[in-house]
Amino acid sequence: MTVYLSQFVTEERKARLQEVLDNRTRHVTVVLEDLYQTQNISAVMRSCECYGVQDAYIVEHRNAFEVHKDISMGADKWLTLHHYPQSDDNVRRCIDDLHARGYTVIATLPDEKRTTIHDLPVERKTAFLFGTELTGLSEEAVRLSDGAALIPMYGFTESFNISNSAAIILSHFTERLRRSEVEWHLSDDEREALYFEWLQKSLRDPDAMVDHFLKEAGR
Repeated sequence: MTVYLSQFVTEERKARLQEVLDNRTRHVTVVLEDLYQTQNISAVMRSCECYGVQDAYIVEHRNAFEVHKDISMGADKWLTLHHYPQSDDNVRRCIDDLHARGYTVIATLPDEKRTTIHDLPVERKTAFLFGTELTGLSEEAVRLSDGAALIPMYGFTESFNISNSAAIILSHFTERLRRSEVEWHLSDDEREALYFEWLQKSLRDPDAMVDHFLKEAGR
């Protein structure tokens, strides 16, 4: 199927898809808990895509997840989004899933007694938790996390905007990761699956092409 679809995509486009895949990682990810400002959600999605972070985890409480297309600039199209709709145990389920995937879960908190992002080891797969704009992370999210970290600041203001915080942390962590000897790239199976997905997103009518292929193959 991948070979069939690839014939409808230019060589330049296929090369670009492979180039981006070369720089994609699941060694770091973000969790957004109940953000309500679509511009912040979308800016975080854009930062994830720009820094090569493939996954984002969305935990909803009062606020439904929604992307602001003018700000995301289509970034969410290329990401793998994991949704946890409102329920009594969605925070726990999200963090349990992250632990099952081998992540160390780090809450981002503006507290001078916390570890700074400079001190976090890049050897561990890390998931950064970001809370709602007004009240931050829930008590449960903080309690279930494996640790907490902050961005060093030297002014009067106590914290960054949520989207700025995510961009700073991802920039810092991914740059350290890329300079390290850690194997942070996608596995061959992950690359193949994403390449097939992105090929479809690069075509005008992929469903019709897939249907045609299956009919020709007698399926």
